[in-house]
Amino acid sequence: MCGHVFAFRGRRGDILKVLWFDGQGLLLLAKRLERGRFVWPQADSGSVAPTPAQLSMLLEGIDWRMPVRTDAPRLAA
Repeated sequence: MCGHVFAFRGRRGDILKVLWFDGQGLLLLAKRLERGRFVWPQADSGSVAPTPAQLSMLLEGIDWRMPVRTDAPRLAA
């Protein structure tokens, strides 16, 4: 109930579950990727504290170690 977000990745890396207390109750959010895997930061002490940018990319299924643009800009006609 301290405002922290707790995220858990499945063994295969294709599912992510997040626990968060929003002030009224505990939320359980789950996301499964049809293709690809969630890239998890290396845990040195048994837990990981990603930056807000890393967490955002993790939740979107983007490899935070080497982000790439998914849609190239188009030339104006």
